[in-house]
Order: sequence, then structure tokens, then C-alpha cells
Amino acid sequence: MLELRPNCEGCDKDLPSTSSEACICTYECTFCRSCVENLLNNVCPNCGGGFSSRPIRPAKEHRKGISLKNQPASTNRVNTKYTIQEIKEFSNALKNTNPESR
Repeated sequence: MLELRPNCEGCDKDLPSTSSEACICTYECTFCRSCVENLLNNVCPNCGGGFSSRPIRPAKEHRKGISLKNQPASTNRVNTKYTIQEIKEFSNALKNTNPESR
């Protein structure tokens, strides 16, 4: 089950569970759409993969025990350990390779 991290690992913007701006990689690294497009060039600075929109967990319980209320989003904030310069160098090296070919 997705952790639904509460913030962008790049700029620390709040990304609540209902946010349509949250993007994740296959390892669930979480960044806002602005960082993905303008800083990362759709290259995860941790794994080198691409990003997809993070799904929104239903708030309403449509099936017993299955909802945001029963599986709440994480409250643990995560921030990247890389500098902006390191991120730019890494993403520039991979940005012209399609994510499925990285």
C-alpha cells in the first residue's frame, strides 16, 4: 500500500493525500509536479526512474475497511539528501533517455 508521503522531497511543499500535484516514482519518492517538470526533468534523483501522478486514496469507505480513514496517509516528512546542483547534474545526464529505457 502506498505510504502517501505528506510533502515534496525537493521543495518541502505540502502534498496532502488529496493533492493532484503529487508525483511518485516506482520507489514512492514523492515530489510536486513543479519540481518534477522544472527541476528534475522527470528524472527521480534517487533511482533515475520517471514519475507518475500519485493516486488519490478514497476518503469514503466503499468497501468495509478500505478508505483513507482506515489506511491514513503518512505524516513522516522526507527531504532529498542531494543538493540542487547534484540533482541538476544527475537529471541532465538522464533526461533525454525515456524512463522505460533508463
